[in-house]
Amino acid sequence: MTDALLLHGQPGGAADWDGVLAALGGRATALAIDRPGWDGHTRAQDLAGNAQAALAALDAHGMERAVVVGHSLGAAIAAWLAVHHGERVSALVLVAPAANLAALGRLDRWLAAPGLAELSGATSMAGLGLALSVDRVRGWIAGTVGLPDGYLRRARTTLLRPGAWRSYATEQRALVRGVTALEPELARITAATTILFGDRDPIVSPRAAWRLAEQIPRARLVVRPGAGHLLPQRTPGFVADEIVAALPGDARSTLADA
Repeated sequence: MTDALLLHGQPGGAADWDGVLAALGGRATALAIDRPGWDGHTRAQDLAGNAQAALAALDAHGMERAVVVGHSLGAAIAAWLAVHHGERVSALVLVAPAANLAALGRLDRWLAAPGLAELSGATSMAGLGLALSVDRVRGWIAGTVGLPDGYLRRARTTLLRPGAWRSYATEQRALVRGVTALEPELARITAATTILFGDRDPIVSPRAAWRLAEQIPRARLVVRPGAGHLLPQRTPGFVADEIVAALPGDARSTLADA
């Protein structure tokens, strides 16, 4: 039995959750998927399309319900699932969530403008991908930011993949439209919800996380002091602990008896 479904942010892939999967150990089982547009063969989708892909993954693995965990844009998809397919969601864990309008800055809206996302995405992704191809640069980033070299190597591959900038552009527009439609529906979420964020997140402000906790009924807010946006990559144990805490009581009991 799989207990949790893990949805990565933008750009990214299933491997973003490798540290979390390792930290879970035998305490829970989880499925991390490559979302549409980042799997190398499908086109990027809006929130609804991503939700359908997530449901297909649940079905393919015989998962009737799961704790749905989403990071950044993946958190908006997780919340969309909880609103529109709540019967499949046993609990939510929203990590550094870009799931309400307060999480979207002026830059997000600017990048969603026609043409700008394509241009900026192609330029910035290619530039960063090429930079990560240089061992000294990658080593400096790993030491300065505290990200594993393996993660940076995978990020380089993702950023240089043909069509990655198109996926970025599509998702940037979908994020602005989707969150605008999602926000009025957040109060419909009935799944137990945990919101995780770092108080030094430069992308999703603490204000947005606090606001989201007010919008989702009975949401629980957990702050990681000194942490930034990449919680699954930099604090995998913290995220894994909160996933285990979110498991329904019967699932925790089963794992304890195993």
